[in-house]
Amino acid sequence: MTAPSRSPLSEPTPLLREARALLPGAIDVRRSLHRAPELGLHLPRTQRTVLDALAGLPLTVTTGDRLSSVTATLHGVRPGPTVLLRGDMDALPQQEDTGLEFASGVPGAMHACGHDLHTAMLVGAARLLAARRAELSGTVLFMFQPGEENGGGARHMIEEGVLDTPAGRGADAAFALHVTTRFESGTLYVRPGPVYAAADQIHITVRGRSGHASAPHRALDPIPVACAIVQALQTLVTRTVHVFDPAVVTIARIQAGTTTNIIPETAELHGTFRTMTAETRKRLRAGIEQVARHVAAAHGADAEVDLVEGYPALHNDAAFTQTVVEAAATVRPDLPRELPEPVMGAEDFSYVLERVSGAMAVLGARPPSVPAEDGPDCHSNRVVFDEDAMVTGIAVHAAVALHHLAGGGGEPAPA
Repeated sequence: MTAPSRSPLSEPTPLLREARALLPGAIDVRRSLHRAPELGLHLPRTQRTVLDALAGLPLTVTTGDRLSSVTATLHGVRPGPTVLLRGDMDALPQQEDTGLEFASGVPGAMHACGHDLHTAMLVGAARLLAARRAELSGTVLFMFQPGEENGGGARHMIEEGVLDTPAGRGADAAFALHVTTRFESGTLYVRPGPVYAAADQIHITVRGRSGHASAPHRALDPIPVACAIVQALQTLVTRTVHVFDPAVVTIARIQAGTTTNIIPETAELHGTFRTMTAETRKRLRAGIEQVARHVAAAHGADAEVDLVEGYPALHNDAAFTQTVVEAAATVRPDLPRELPEPVMGAEDFSYVLERVSGAMAVLGARPPSVPAEDGPDCHSNRVVFDEDAMVTGIAVHAAVALHHLAGGGGEPAPA
């Protein structure tokens, strides 16, 4: 699959026209969520907004027991396969500095990763597909998920049965979108294989011997030991990991000491390591522990190492990725493009794709006024997304569902 040479502007298809008509409602939902962001697994106001937005549609709606999730089921008029469409709903713990008229009104919380757009697009897709219910042979599951940002909400929803329908047929395909300002608004990128990395946490405590800063020879200073460990961890990546199997080790926080004239007893290192394959994940896990302990021992210190397993890597199924490409082409022939490289960020949709064949695609949402090279992107306190991109997102969600239900890779339903 190669990037198209044609302009993304072309004659609107019926799906795009229907999605365009739904944009004002999607903007209302998005801005309501953006003004009142919530964190983690418990999002009562967000859940209420979604439930209100889905009211009146021919859906079977359930909510989570241990988290503020919403699962909405749309049954077609004929039996057939089941496809899951997912949108995450939680925000990030950071102060917003965008200056938007609908900026967050909650101190220290912001929709900086586009989850408000994800949720609004999924509501729009539910409305579009509900209006086409007579065309559906099968079932569509709409998965509105809390706790993607470190909460593992997808795993919790799986445990509560999101992959099963009330009729007892489990989901056999799954799809999700993630917005970014890396790409022009309304463009769509997808690739088979690894797309998002596994994300694990690093916590290292270097233990030395406290003393007076004027007499370091009478103490065992853990700070230079910690610095040596940081440097050695960078060599671990460059000299033990295959250059075409990407991996990242980042120490993002170092904490030690209380004042200028005391050598502390301990120094703490906290960070993350990201990998795309199970083999490299295992190798780095063992290597980080070995480097930390042995570097510390070489200085006469001790290192306590705690490596916390996070989300697994997200791999797109090759066959379903082709389904996404074909479905996106029914939205606009020149729409699907190949994602040029994997992303070292993490995504807990990976838990779904460990159980179900599926794919995640990346939707460009960069406003025309934002520079392509150095504009703020996801997790920035200043990121701004182009709401018009939601037209493409709504249409692509619907197209993927229609295409799968029409035969799971066979001829798509008429758009």
